[in-house]
Parts: sequence; C-alpha cells; structure tokens
Amino acid sequence: MKPIERIFHAILFEVLAVALAIIVLTTFTNHHVGSLSGTMIVVATIAMMWNFIYNWCFDRIYTGDKTQRSLVLRVVHTITFQAGLLVVTIPVIAFLLEISLWEALIMDIGVTICITLYAFLYNLIYDHTRAFIVQQRVIAN
Repeated sequence: MKPIERIFHAILFEVLAVALAIIVLTTFTNHHVGSLSGTMIVVATIAMMWNFIYNWCFDRIYTGDKTQRSLVLRVVHTITFQAGLLVVTIPVIAFLLEISLWEALIMDIGVTICITLYAFLYNLIYDHTRAFIVQQRVIAN
C-alpha cells in the first residue's frame, strides 16, 4: 500500500473504532458521552499514529499477498498491535477521565477486547475488498 492508502485505511479504521468504543463504554460505565467521546478521540489519534507505524513495520517483515496471510498470522498481528497500544493509552485514559490507572486498565481492556475482534474483521474485509477493487481495475483496463 502507498502512504495515502495507509492513511485512508487508518482513518476509516479509527472512525469506526471510536464509534464502537463510545457505544461500549457508555453501555458499561457511568461516564458522560461527551467526556468519553473526547477521550476516545485522543486515544484514536494515538492509535492512528501507531497503526501507521506498526503496519508499515509489520508489512516490511511479512511481505507477500495479504489475502494469503494465515489465520495465526492475522491473530498475532492483531494482538501485538493492541498490546503495544495499551502501553500508551492506559495513562492517557486515566488522566483524561480522572480515574485510577487500575480503572483505566479495566476500561481499556474492555475496549481492547471489542476493538481486537473488530480489528481482525476490519483488516480481513479491507484486504479482500481492496484485492477485489484492484482486480476489477485490471480487468477494466
């Protein structure tokens, strides 16, 4: 993927992830939607930067046709991405929502579980949709 497509991939991922996270957190916590929205936007901004860097590095290591990546590799990709993100986001959530690191950890783990499942599906669907669009362009030319 070229850098502009990586940016599109990351932004689309984060917009959908923020919506999902806000829904999950408003369902399971007593925090106001406004404070959760602001917090999740900050977390999403951090995640977009991490997404770009992490996936660029990952693709340098694991080259080849993305649609042929194994289930195990996709699971490893998703879990290592989320683990790296947790390191940064727990203190940010604690600070912005004025809660303890423990509470932030619990919240972030809950969101991470949802986002991890979402990330797996998002990247699987994105890769196959992209491959289909590229193939259609080749056929049209």
